[in-house]
Amino acid sequence: MTTTTTKDTERNGASMAERGMGFGLRQLNRLAGSDLLDRIRIRKQVERALFQGTKGGFQTATAAGRTFKAAQQLGKPARQKKGKSKGLFDLGPDDEQQMFQEGGRAFAADKVRPAAHDADDACETPKELLAEATELGVNMLGVPEELGGVMHEQAAVTSVLIGEALAHGDMGIAYAALAPGAVATAIGHWGTADQEATYLPAFTGEDTPAAALAILEPRPLFDPLQLETTARKNGEDWVLSGTKSLLARPTECELFLVAAEAEDLGPALFVIESGISGLTVEEEPAMGLRPAATGRLLLEDVRLPATALLGEGKREDYLECVQRARIAWCSLAAGTAQATLDYVKGYVNERTAFGEPISNRQAVAFGVSDIAIESEGMRLATYRAASRADQGQDFAREAAMARRLCAQKGMQIGSEGVQLLGGHGFVKEHPVERWYRDLRAAGVMEGALLV
Repeated sequence: MTTTTTKDTERNGASMAERGMGFGLRQLNRLAGSDLLDRIRIRKQVERALFQGTKGGFQTATAAGRTFKAAQQLGKPARQKKGKSKGLFDLGPDDEQQMFQEGGRAFAADKVRPAAHDADDACETPKELLAEATELGVNMLGVPEELGGVMHEQAAVTSVLIGEALAHGDMGIAYAALAPGAVATAIGHWGTADQEATYLPAFTGEDTPAAALAILEPRPLFDPLQLETTARKNGEDWVLSGTKSLLARPTECELFLVAAEAEDLGPALFVIESGISGLTVEEEPAMGLRPAATGRLLLEDVRLPATALLGEGKREDYLECVQRARIAWCSLAAGTAQATLDYVKGYVNERTAFGEPISNRQAVAFGVSDIAIESEGMRLATYRAASRADQGQDFAREAAMARRLCAQKGMQIGSEGVQLLGGHGFVKEHPVERWYRDLRAAGVMEGALLV
């Protein structure tokens, strides 16, 4: 005997609606190509209907998510402690960090890398793969111990190590897996006691909600301090309007953390549960990060209570969020750069020309050396910025340096990897073309991930 839950009913209803919409659009397309329309003089009307149907078909309401309720009452916000400096420039991970790093590397090699090609083609990460990534604990690193977290101290370095390890398998899958943890980390760092008690326990179980930190907006030369998404006061409530870009799995998200220019405050973050009126999503396929099923979040007069403002809406909290997000993207770039280096080394040693490996050619050897040098520089700059963040020291300069280095050198490494494989670098049989596309994200993305 089987039982149907409310969520199953909603899911089945949504899939039936999607199938119905797809069938309708296919029939309109067939009709638009028919000569019958010209004979009975209704082509313009049908084409207008086709345009409107296609335009509306890509926009859907956000998923009806779970109901978030406070599991306990906190007298004050719970926070992870800051790490202590050892007084040494020691890059060796401690036992706990090494455990996370090794788990991430094994998962990336055994599960992520084999699934990456098909996930890129399908523009979707398999659900079972995301569930296994959740079992690694990647989404609870920023949750204080009082609320079920596993880290006593702040875990920016640990997050960097895990991000780097997963991106060695595939950056797009790593993005999809790590995105929910960004929301949990932000609430753990800057949320009020009520916000922590309401939302963070959901990130410590097996059924982790899909969530997204939305800062980036779809316009050239985006500046996270010059937001076009606005939050205006209306009585005690906030009303948000604007568009956010390149979110991971937005159609599945149950929780959003949205950056907006708040009246009388400046840039600030707001907690928004899915299914609320005025909140819709649409597809936004990108050049890279395709397994993350990227999309846009559209806000049209979304009304929120005063308690939706994350923490106290301090400008310094928002700035720190932007800096921590940039470090996170640097970690993914470093992992993908290392993947490129490892693959290219094997290729040039095995590929022969004129009776010898092409690695014997000076130009090839120098190209591989350049990738090794620059990828190591990216890694060291990222580790340094994350380490200072964990210790509570100012890390704005270090985050900016890492961001600049990873954006510039990451693109160069992707291009050089394609070049060293010659014609093979241009085809999907080899993964370097995918890494080339993904590495450009390090200089484009804002928000979305957090350490």
